[in-house]
Amino acid sequence: MNIPEILNRAQNFEFLSLAEGLHLYHHASTPELMYVANELRKKQVPHGKVTWQIDRNVNTTNVCIANCKFCNFFRRPGHEESYITDIETYKQKIEETIKLGGDQLLLQGGHHPDLGLKFYSDLFKQLKQLYPDVKLHSLGPPEIAHVAKLEGMSHYDVLKALKEAGLDSLPGAGAEILNDRVRRLISKGKCGGQEWLDVMRAAHKLNIPTSATMMFGHIETLEERFEHLIWIREVQAEKPEGNHGFVAFIPWPFQDDGTLLKRLRGITNNVTGDEYIRMIALSRIMLPNIKNIQASWLTVGKQVAQICLHAGANDFGSIMIEENVVSAAGAPHRFTSNGIQESIKAAGFEPQLRNQLYQWRNDVKHLEQQVIDY
Repeated sequence: MNIPEILNRAQNFEFLSLAEGLHLYHHASTPELMYVANELRKKQVPHGKVTWQIDRNVNTTNVCIANCKFCNFFRRPGHEESYITDIETYKQKIEETIKLGGDQLLLQGGHHPDLGLKFYSDLFKQLKQLYPDVKLHSLGPPEIAHVAKLEGMSHYDVLKALKEAGLDSLPGAGAEILNDRVRRLISKGKCGGQEWLDVMRAAHKLNIPTSATMMFGHIETLEERFEHLIWIREVQAEKPEGNHGFVAFIPWPFQDDGTLLKRLRGITNNVTGDEYIRMIALSRIMLPNIKNIQASWLTVGKQVAQICLHAGANDFGSIMIEENVVSAAGAPHRFTSNGIQESIKAAGFEPQLRNQLYQWRNDVKHLEQQVIDY
């Protein structure tokens, strides 16, 4: 295969094959990939700004029966540390988030065997009644699949009911690697890869904005990584014209600290900074129909994430006022509102506060004063 020819086709927004993606991974230099991905970013996001967000990850429950081997957060039903978050805790955390300039809650939890559609519908309705302007970026395909199984309903009908109750957007949680060989080994209790994709298809039909993710660097093969990217691209290509679909793609490396994958199988995070930068660039190249590519500063740190802004990424994600799941597996990095903006500026870009739909927030100056050093 001819690398310049493949990269030229990529710059014309053509869909590259799995074999072509693998060839670039193995044979194209990091500067070559960075250059092409950066050119694509400039075409897709011509304003040149780097976006960021203020939100908070609040966990609905830590009870889960999925038994993922990379998760230290969950507790089994009946465990002395298990909980279901009560409304007073939500109110306290939401009011803190609003004071810090946040406009969104990322509500996620586990596969609780007793929490079905009524629980989540009632919760969303109550939160929206109390805080109508706060966006609910909530659950994820595995949780939707879990609720659908509990209720004997279709993904579409579950999502429709949740949207009517106040769901604003659906995170790309639980994608990991979509190949079922991998999923059987690391997250057997979650939905399969094709069901994850089917949930997203249903969300796109309902015009619920979604994001897509990839957790890599554990037991997957390189072929399975690129298969994952192509499946995400195909679902995006199927979305009804004019609907949101996947508004962003976020890849991050497996965090191994204390996980069963590390303790029982010796699987560790060996993803280097260079490999992460290459995967960001290849994500931009392989996903020409997804506009926003986010660098995961939480898992790779500030410096690598800054370089990713020159390798196809256009978004720095959220300051994450609170995040418990990935952090429980060893992600050590943190940002203040001021720090994330200074990091973007140091990388040579202008920071721009956004909402979940990547619309710019016009209250940015006010927020800078309010949350500069929370």
